Amino acid sequence: MIEFEQPSRRELLTAIGKAGGAVALYQAMTALGHAAPTQFAGPPKLSGARPGASVVVLGSGLAGMVAALELQKAGYKVQILEFQDRPGGRNYTVRGGDVIKETDGTVQKVQFAPGNYLNPGPWRIPFHHQALLHYCSELGVALEPFVQINLNGYIHSDKAYGGVPQRIAEVGVDYKGHVAELLAKAVNKGALDDTVTAEDKARLLEAMRGWGLLDKNMAYTTSLQTSAQRGYDRPPGGGVNGAPTPSQIASLSDTLDPRVWGTVSGFFSRTMQQTMFQPVGGVDMIGKAFARKLAGLIRLNARVTKIAQDDAGVTVDYVDTVTGKASVAKASYCVCTIPLPLLSQIEVQVSAPKQAAIKSLPYHSSCKVGLEMKRRFWEQDEAIFGGHSFTTQPIGEVGYPSTGFFKPGPAVLLGAYAGGANAYTFAAMTPAQRIETALKQGSVFHKQYRQEFSNGVAVAWTKLPWITSCASTWSEDLRREHYQNLVSVDGRIVLAGEHCSYIGAWMEASLLSAIDAITRLHQRALAA
Repeated sequence: MIEFEQPSRRELLTAIGKAGGAVALYQAMTALGHAAPTQFAGPPKLSGARPGASVVVLGSGLAGMVAALELQKAGYKVQILEFQDRPGGRNYTVRGGDVIKETDGTVQKVQFAPGNYLNPGPWRIPFHHQALLHYCSELGVALEPFVQINLNGYIHSDKAYGGVPQRIAEVGVDYKGHVAELLAKAVNKGALDDTVTAEDKARLLEAMRGWGLLDKNMAYTTSLQTSAQRGYDRPPGGGVNGAPTPSQIASLSDTLDPRVWGTVSGFFSRTMQQTMFQPVGGVDMIGKAFARKLAGLIRLNARVTKIAQDDAGVTVDYVDTVTGKASVAKASYCVCTIPLPLLSQIEVQVSAPKQAAIKSLPYHSSCKVGLEMKRRFWEQDEAIFGGHSFTTQPIGEVGYPSTGFFKPGPAVLLGAYAGGANAYTFAAMTPAQRIETALKQGSVFHKQYRQEFSNGVAVAWTKLPWITSCASTWSEDLRREHYQNLVSVDGRIVLAGEHCSYIGAWMEASLLSAIDAITRLHQRALAA
């Protein structure tokens, strides 16, 4: 769900060195944790719950709902307490008529036209997130392609190409062309004689010629051959004036800009590759499908204030956020999926090591801005159908909708996806200022922005009272010290959620952590 921040050249080279350099880009991404596969061998096979055994689940995000669903199948009596007035958690979509309330009392009223929406949190499903794909299938959630890679999008860096955005295809072809030329020169000068055999040397040169589109002198130059991949200044046509005009390649210096090679190398990530999916109609279709299966079990507007346990079971104090009425829920066991920034403020009766783990894990933030435009000018004027444009500006990127192609009328594009320090800068602004910033910075790609803009919404995760952040940020040191304590079954309580995983801020993380947690909790319950 969250884009990684661009590393420096030094950081990338360090990662490549650690990975051994053989298949450099992919291994570097793996070393950075962006290409790790997930573990899913099918839904848990739980059965035989003891008569009368019950579980209270705290939070109706995907982790909480999959836990409730599978525990109910196993024979437990289940109830879910949810802070918000809707199920789904970060599985969240905003549409026209929705209201977004921020921690400081600011209210945004979404004005999107019917059928248009923004996914402020997760918005895409990688092909290898098999747990999520399984439950989408089981619950009847219709999926459609999500266009992750579109080489017709733009890359913008204020330090390259004179600050003028370039098509991703152009910079990508230039990047591999210049690298191929440099490698060919190194080979011809004997710089790799102690690394490759004479036979492999010839094969490598031939490979560089073809891969890098090099000319007969093993140079990367402006030509019709390079333009066939990077695009023409004047495309091929028919008749008397049908001859194409090649486009001018850019310099090596420009292609070495971190925004450029960082974007191009990102396309080699196993996670961020082409075959991705999204639920038809908004990502919250997944949460709604789970909620239908759990009809009558979810108590909304229930803010947990205390979690206690003893030999007899678990008691959870909570307050109805609408009426103010205080109540207590009791159960044999508890699955807690409350995000740690909130859980750390609640009295929880668990061991000191688990308390320390809850209070020690930092979270990062994110801000997404949805801009509804009067028409799909990116398609009609610039032939961009889905995908992204990337920039060094604080907005980070622009995302184009992967559905509704060629449809007349208004459409919503992602006008900003700010992470890191920029996310906190956006959060400090008013919603109107966030939208204005997105319009100003996005205009570097599309001059039509101002003329075509209709309305917008800006969701800063640190301003959402039910989470006050976006997702967990583990380091290796923190994992060594706290991870096992965080995920352990502590008496009758176990935690679940993306923070209890090695995957991070993806829906898959929530599902897999919950499946693991309830499997261990069930084993303990049977052994009690």
